[in-house]
Amino acid sequence: MKLRQQERIESMKQEMEQEQKKNQLLKRSESAKRLDEYLDELDNLIGLKEVKQEVTSLINLIKVKKMREKYNMAVTEMTYHMVFTGNPGTGKTTVARLIAKIYKELGLLSKGHLVETDRSGLVAGYVGQTALKVREVVESAIGGILFIDEAYALSNQLGGNDFGQEAIDTLVKLMEDNRDDLVVIVAGYKEEMQTFLEANPGLISRFNKFIGFADYTCLELMDIMEYMSKRDGIVISEEARQDVLEQIEGMSEDRRRAFGNARGVRNVFEKILINQANRLVKIEEPTKEQLQEVLIEDVRDVVG
Repeated sequence: MKLRQQERIESMKQEMEQEQKKNQLLKRSESAKRLDEYLDELDNLIGLKEVKQEVTSLINLIKVKKMREKYNMAVTEMTYHMVFTGNPGTGKTTVARLIAKIYKELGLLSKGHLVETDRSGLVAGYVGQTALKVREVVESAIGGILFIDEAYALSNQLGGNDFGQEAIDTLVKLMEDNRDDLVVIVAGYKEEMQTFLEANPGLISRFNKFIGFADYTCLELMDIMEYMSKRDGIVISEEARQDVLEQIEGMSEDRRRAFGNARGVRNVFEKILINQANRLVKIEEPTKEQLQEVLIEDVRDVVG
């Protein structure tokens, strides 16, 4: 009798172990599928060729590190914090959000979310408040990525009552305290970011991965507008498209710098939709095709 009970217990244990293995395999399969989807999404972003190469190399390094850990092999300690340099509207936040998701599937982060902030979200106006503010933001980002846009603004303020340095010092300590489940990405213009890193000796050692985001070419900006139009069910006539391209190509260097890359394209696209709407309301009953189509008169002087 006791022997049969023991056999039944052993059989149940085996079944449970098999079920656990099945669930683990299923989870790994689902995670691998999501990882492939995120990598495809990264690859399908317009432009950013060098960025994609850098991020892919980093992902491959992490994958191999995980393989070595599986065999109890020696692995080099790595820091995953990064510096993104480049002008506004070059895709830095979009890429950071994808990296957060990818890192989760690779087992590097527990949640894979992105928390965006800047100087105003980290620095307070009174002694002692800045450290509390930084701690609150960092705690909300644990398990994911903390993305600090225009991070150089923390270190380039003049005057004795600035608490940017306090924010930097607090951030460095919290990065160390939460290094196993937090990645920090700081972003901004290249020269200004160098000043930021020099503001605290602990920063340079923690941020050793630099990824530069180049401005989009004129044709890439047009591809971004084409993507926006398809997403919103808008058809831009070839004549109108050519006119917008000529306007973008004709921008002066100063105007191009202020244009804002993808942000500028979004503003241009909104102007086009406003112009289209002003034209369409004069038609008593526009057809579906008319509601979709953008004509040459809708795009005149939209770049400015």
